[in-house]
Amino acid sequence: MRRTRVAAAAAVTVSLLTAVTACGGGSSTSGGSDDSPKTLTYWASNQGASIQVDKKVLQPELDKFEKQTGIKVKLEVVPWSDLLNRILTAATSGQGPDVLNIGNTWSASLQATGALLPWDAKNLAKIGGKDRFVDSALGSTGAEGKDPAAVPLYSMSYALYYNKQIFADAGISQPPATWEELVADGKKIKAKGKNPLGAEGANLSENIHHVFVFAKQHGADFFTADGKPDFTNDKAVAAVKQYVDLMAKDKAIPAGNAEYAQNQSVSDFAKGKTAMLLWQSAAANLKSQGMAEDAYGVAPVPVQSGTPGTGTQVNSMVAGINMAVFKNTHNLDGATSFVKFMTSDAEQKVLNKAYSSIPPVKAAQSDPAFNSGATAVLKQTLATSAAALPQVADESQFETTVGTAVKELFADAAGGRSVTTASVKAKLDKAQQQMPKK
Repeated sequence: MRRTRVAAAAAVTVSLLTAVTACGGGSSTSGGSDDSPKTLTYWASNQGASIQVDKKVLQPELDKFEKQTGIKVKLEVVPWSDLLNRILTAATSGQGPDVLNIGNTWSASLQATGALLPWDAKNLAKIGGKDRFVDSALGSTGAEGKDPAAVPLYSMSYALYYNKQIFADAGISQPPATWEELVADGKKIKAKGKNPLGAEGANLSENIHHVFVFAKQHGADFFTADGKPDFTNDKAVAAVKQYVDLMAKDKAIPAGNAEYAQNQSVSDFAKGKTAMLLWQSAAANLKSQGMAEDAYGVAPVPVQSGTPGTGTQVNSMVAGINMAVFKNTHNLDGATSFVKFMTSDAEQKVLNKAYSSIPPVKAAQSDPAFNSGATAVLKQTLATSAAALPQVADESQFETTVGTAVKELFADAAGGRSVTTASVKAKLDKAQQQMPKK
């Protein structure tokens, strides 16, 4: 998913999730209708460098849909900092959009509210069937064994973006393949007066995405096989510490990045202040900020040793955006038609080219535009070395509580306070205590 969510209190998210399972217009007991067949409301997620960029990308496509169907789509692009709580509030009140984008990691949590239309075989058939979509994208659409709560819209993975000139000035001939190499390269880059690596230390979602990958590389999971939180196991603690140590110990991440939560690290990279960036599908964002495509290279995210793959060689979460329909929509047929339009082969090519993402639709993904340059690295990562975040009902609370723990650890590092195994475990224990009791 993408991209910046502020530190919403865990208690708020937990209480809202509890409430929507029991009441509200989007509850499992309410159904959609076709009372308003000529209009739809659509909450789009902020995929571009700004909300205005998203409107510029999306409005022509919505106009195209209106011309084809006679249905006018009222667009609102919602910042990531607001999106989850807006969705949860809408599910509780019953006052929400017809169609919405959700971060794919939220799918199981929102599915558990009962507010979203299940994409059973009948509904999937209306948009061309399940087989149109890539398996890895379908794996992040809801809990295993249940009908999807949403359908894939954009697929993404993380990559390491590096400034070619800064690397050349520091005498570095190739991007780091391991974290040890990244730290060593960082020292050379610092000696030349540049910051080695950018990060969004106050961005809960980014924190989760990275510590999830480090945990996989340490052979750890944050949940047990039966879905219970297990944040304080030794390997998970070591994984979180290794990520935070990129600032606290290795000095690769600047202390100021502990406060970043609104894509400032991307801006720093685009302006040549930072040599490296770990990001999802950044090409369009960097272009919008004036960075030439030939000024940077794109490589797989580092691993502990060896090369990216499965198991402990995972180097990205399966990132992406899904499209969902509120079950209590007043234009059920129109909403389904809109999802079909947005996931059509032609629209998938248009939209994913605009956002430098990968189409989760097989026919669109085969377009040559998605087999070259930076996109080829992302596509290869998705196919061979990305893993889905836990598709459990408590996933959104996990993002909030553990994401906040990592944010606080970065703040400690930036403030000169020691980050130790004990302090990391204490933060993760606090996060685990805030999770719903099983």
